[in-house]
Amino acid sequence: MKFMKLGSKPDSFQTEGDNVRYVATELASDITVCVGDVKFYLHKFPLLSKSTLLQRVAVMTNEDNSDEVHIPDIPGGPSAFEICAKFCYGMIVTLNAYNVLAARCAAEYLGMHETVEKGNLIYKIDVFLSSSIFRSWKDSIIVLQTTKFLLPMTEELKLISHCIDSISSKASVDVSKVDWSYTYNRKKLPEENGNDLNGVRNLKTVPKDWWVEDLCELEIDLYKRVITTIKAKGVVSNEVIGEALKAYVSRSLPGFSEGLIQSDDVVNCRLIVDTIMWLLPAEKGSISCSFLLRLLKVVIFLDSGEMTKQELVNRIAQQLEQASVNDLLIQAPEGEAALFDVGIVQSIVGEFLIRDQSAEIEPQDEFQEMRKPGILSDASKLMVAKLVDGYLAEISRDPDLPLSKFVDLAEMICPNFRPSHDGLYQAIDMYLKEHSGITKSERKRICRLMDCKKLSIDACMHAVQNERLPLRVVVQVLFFEQVRAAASSGSSTPDLPKSIKDLNNPSHGSSRSATTNTEEDWDAVATAEELKALKGELAALRLGNKGGESEKNGSDKAAINKVKGLLKSKKIFTKLWSSKGGQGENSGSDSSESPVSVNVEEVKSTPSKNRRNSVS
Repeated sequence: MKFMKLGSKPDSFQTEGDNVRYVATELASDITVCVGDVKFYLHKFPLLSKSTLLQRVAVMTNEDNSDEVHIPDIPGGPSAFEICAKFCYGMIVTLNAYNVLAARCAAEYLGMHETVEKGNLIYKIDVFLSSSIFRSWKDSIIVLQTTKFLLPMTEELKLISHCIDSISSKASVDVSKVDWSYTYNRKKLPEENGNDLNGVRNLKTVPKDWWVEDLCELEIDLYKRVITTIKAKGVVSNEVIGEALKAYVSRSLPGFSEGLIQSDDVVNCRLIVDTIMWLLPAEKGSISCSFLLRLLKVVIFLDSGEMTKQELVNRIAQQLEQASVNDLLIQAPEGEAALFDVGIVQSIVGEFLIRDQSAEIEPQDEFQEMRKPGILSDASKLMVAKLVDGYLAEISRDPDLPLSKFVDLAEMICPNFRPSHDGLYQAIDMYLKEHSGITKSERKRICRLMDCKKLSIDACMHAVQNERLPLRVVVQVLFFEQVRAAASSGSSTPDLPKSIKDLNNPSHGSSRSATTNTEEDWDAVATAEELKALKGELAALRLGNKGGESEKNGSDKAAINKVKGLLKSKKIFTKLWSSKGGQGENSGSDSSESPVSVNVEEVKSTPSKNRRNSVS
């Protein structure tokens, strides 16, 4: 820390109690200066020779036959006045970053200018500030912190502006020129550490955000002005500005990392959050999505207002693919039964999707217009789909989560965004596990979200043994598992039996009224015995034939009849066929149609070319 000593005489100021100061000398005091509750018993000559204010008030006291002078509003109070008084006496006084501004403001108040005496206190302090204090990184910050106790004079004298300019200039210099001490406990980037090169250790480089931690000591209003000035210089990158804001919030708001605030001063916390929001760089990626989501949690916790919340939602949506499931777990508002605020996540996902749907329109002429393509990359879409599925799996553990919120959020993701439905299946399975009391129609509704053709082999193996799934889902999974096995072995694939094909359709045409009981059987949860029997029979079925093209039609028909026979032979399918009059394909108008073949290439094709095969 820089310091300056003034004067040469020994300090002879004495203290008597808490409220009396005097100079130990043989000369009697002829003026009493009252500063607040403290009385200074001093002498006129040394004081009046350097202070225009004391000259004026001394004349007034002579007219009133009094030796007391009252200056209750002097900046810095008794301690600052004492520094000025000692300077007048020529006594040794030490100035440093903690007291220099108080002495400067007090000297200004007392009128200790060069016009009164050459080499007066104001001149000496200004030289000390410009030559030492403002050239020191840490001293400049300390001095800036002291300005809040000396307002408004520090503003009027532009001392705050000088401090801010000094700090911002140093924060903006090239890191290779940083040769002063600074506080840094943060994790450096790998490229910012010295590396071994030909056996010689390089000197450690200064990190780009070297100044971040020291500025966290500032009050929010001063911090705002410093960061604004740094940004205005245009040298520091937005990423470093983002790191600075992140560090400040973490230091100023205890509990921020958990999305909570451990402070009773709600007003100040809101002020900090609003200021940070105002300082956020506009460029995407300058602030991590994780930080923005934690900030959103705090905004909701502090009830900072809808505008602030919506602004954050828009910012988060711009980089939602960077988020993690844990980031999205936002606590539900007080009074709601559910654990998590699914609505705010729906808003974020909705904003994310709108960016792709709302393409800009540029009119070309009176009759034509050109629409620009969406701005979302395929990678972003896939990552967000995976993120949403993971979020669904996590919130499905909440026993109070309504089915409608689960389904609504899942349906927001376009089918093409999900090349695999393993994540969605896991979420559905978890919901069924934690909500065993839902109705058959609700179970059917949630399972309809899943496309069995997009399940991996591991997911299929789990599904066919899952007693929580409706029977229709298990049948579909088994069939497509066999189709995939046939495709991998190079054999042909049979036509999809009418009974299984109808599982994909919401209605069965004219035969629906005759199959009401069967629909209930299909939507019922399969027992362990039924799963075992069904899996064994369908696994034994060989999908394909080894004959030539001339035998294809006959072989396919034989395969269909065999499947129908297998289904009839099982107790769980008896009602299905008896309700159709035992006529198989000829019962009802729908059954009169020939079965539709499943194309192996369709099963193997990319999700963007596959039609969604929902469970209904």
